[in-house]
Amino acid sequence: MILERLKYVKAIFLDVDGVLTDGSIFVNEAGEQLRTFNVKDGYAIQLAIKKEILICIITGGKSEGVLRRFEGLGVKEIHIGISDKLAVMDAILKKYQLNKEEVLFIGDDMPDLACMQSVGIAAAPQDAVEEIKAISHYISSREGGKGVVRDVVEKVMKLQNKWNADFSVKSV
Repeated sequence: MILERLKYVKAIFLDVDGVLTDGSIFVNEAGEQLRTFNVKDGYAIQLAIKKEILICIITGGKSEGVLRRFEGLGVKEIHIGISDKLAVMDAILKKYQLNKEEVLFIGDDMPDLACMQSVGIAAAPQDAVEEIKAISHYISSREGGKGVVRDVVEKVMKLQNKWNADFSVKSV
């Protein structure tokens, strides 16, 4: 059962566009790409890091704003502009001596497929493409950018008895 497997998750890998955002990209007059993020996802990410769950960002997008957002949340493994997500993920697993069964990947579209097929648990937002939903062990009731990360991270942490009120973690 999927809930039992969540107890053993040590690392959570996240795509950005379509998972941490709703997939929309706003472009201002200067040509800068802007995204919106859910504050509840940010809280869950910070708490997970504090409770020693490795959070990793791997995205094909290239944005200084994305880098700053996740640096501000305390994420140490932020990889932007990546075309081969699986190679980056494998290198991180080797660096932290993790096996794929201890890893959860949340993705929403075809560039995430190889990573999701190779980890212990694949999760997707409710509005992921059909091919991703077909290989996912868990499909959130939340859409990308609307709290899907909070939903998944909270489930993992509750099953590991790590989810509790921590007022030193800010909602940002």
